Amino acid sequence: MRPRRLAVAAFMAVAFAIMAPAMGQKDALTARQSDALAAYERALVDFKSILAERRNQIESKQPLPNLPGQAIYLARVAVISTYKDLTDAMPSRIGRPNKFEIPPAYFDADIEPLIDEYGRLFDLMEAPPAGAQASATPFKDVVDLAVAIARAKGLAPVHAEAAGRISLGLFFAETNGKQNVRNGRSNTYMGSLQTGPSEDRNGRRKWEAIKPAVAAADPELNARDDKEEARARGTDHRFNHWTAVRDGLMNAHAELFAEIPVIVKTLPDPIDQMKLFELIQIIPTPTRSALKSGNLLDYRVSSPTIMKHLRNNSIFAFGQADRSRTSPSFREILGAMWLFNRKFERALAKYAEIKER
Repeated sequence: MRPRRLAVAAFMAVAFAIMAPAMGQKDALTARQSDALAAYERALVDFKSILAERRNQIESKQPLPNLPGQAIYLARVAVISTYKDLTDAMPSRIGRPNKFEIPPAYFDADIEPLIDEYGRLFDLMEAPPAGAQASATPFKDVVDLAVAIARAKGLAPVHAEAAGRISLGLFFAETNGKQNVRNGRSNTYMGSLQTGPSEDRNGRRKWEAIKPAVAAADPELNARDDKEEARARGTDHRFNHWTAVRDGLMNAHAELFAEIPVIVKTLPDPIDQMKLFELIQIIPTPTRSALKSGNLLDYRVSSPTIMKHLRNNSIFAFGQADRSRTSPSFREILGAMWLFNRKFERALAKYAEIKER
């Protein structure tokens, strides 16, 4: 019996030696660290739960709630936010880079499969409606329309090409490059550039005003426009890819095409240029004011309403430190738009493919 007792004693000693550091580490957590860890673990459980619930509803063909993407969007925000709070409290939890190019302080690469499932669910919830009028060349359409509009507004060829590249970035920012999509988080904004009915109508009016100049400069594009306009007649123009992009660009972004020479000089990085035009979509009035100020990067916003719009679009939205920001400069806003980086990189790659052809 004695050798067996010795073996058991040896095993217990080894087990205690292994467990002791872990126990000590747990015991060593401060109240802030312990709370942050618990909050992240709860957020992760909630995220997994809502993903599973929505997947089950879709596969069993159950009715989805109004705005079916909102709950899983908020759950994803909570996961990223609580992880950032956790790494602020415990920097040792910052791990390896992830395929989504999210800063590691905000995201644990081990949960990449959950974000993949998040994306697949949105693809299902935002699928184009029956009767949507797709294009065989959706990316080229965006570039061609933007270039034609820019040329009609008097831009030099090099700056008109920049307008095309930037506009392709907007398409990826709004829909991940998917045409005619619906919106899992809104009953208002739809289509390839995610416009509302009033924005679409406004864009159509502005297009009619510029159309003669476009027709004179590019008869082939004008003929395509006539064809698409006839095809979309009697339908929601936001679900014809061509008219949705055309009217979306004309509604707001085309007004700033004239500023592109100054913008590319101030922001030589093409991704920063795309970010600025995406801000025209998110916070149009402050962005125009910043451009007019003559000091774009140092121009500051401080309105709680503007900060709310930024956070609703994943800018200063994650973690207590970011959410406490009340008056960022445009330089800081552009830096905080890291969740758009991957989309804009894909847009640049697609633009290069178009130019090669």
